[in-house]
Amino acid sequence: MTLEERISEGIEKALKGIEDNSKKKKKFRFPFGKRVGNGKAKKGFVTVIKINENLQLEFDVVRIKDQTIMLEKVPRLATAQHVMYYKKNPVIIIPSWSVEPFSPSKHFEKSLEDGSNKKGYAILLEKMQKEQLGATKPMSGLIKWIFIIGVAALIGYALISGGI
Repeated sequence: MTLEERISEGIEKALKGIEDNSKKKKKFRFPFGKRVGNGKAKKGFVTVIKINENLQLEFDVVRIKDQTIMLEKVPRLATAQHVMYYKKNPVIIIPSWSVEPFSPSKHFEKSLEDGSNKKGYAILLEKMQKEQLGATKPMSGLIKWIFIIGVAALIGYALISGGI
């Protein structure tokens, strides 16, 4: 290996390292002070993500009392089916125009009814791929027997003629 080849390899490795560092994705982090720790979570606090009418998000930490939370002096529902978790942090997503928060279980049921669920599309896609590949049909019973009889006849002929 010559000196020029070593230098070119070193330059290529350095360029790959620079490219790899620039492609790192930033992780989502809650705004400062809006994350609920284990102690507060045990006391009934949750992080509330409020969606305003102008589609801006506001984060807040609120305590659940009697399955309700108070946001802007308006009581809103906060049952167990409305609480989701992100990295062990309890979260409720609520639109500012609604009293009821986003419920993953209700949304899942609605998507099943509407037919917009991902699971249905996955099944359809898999079936389409199988059809596209042209699945080979298994040999019918008649073809199998003809093949077996032909092989047996060939072996019988070889034994009788003394070829084996």
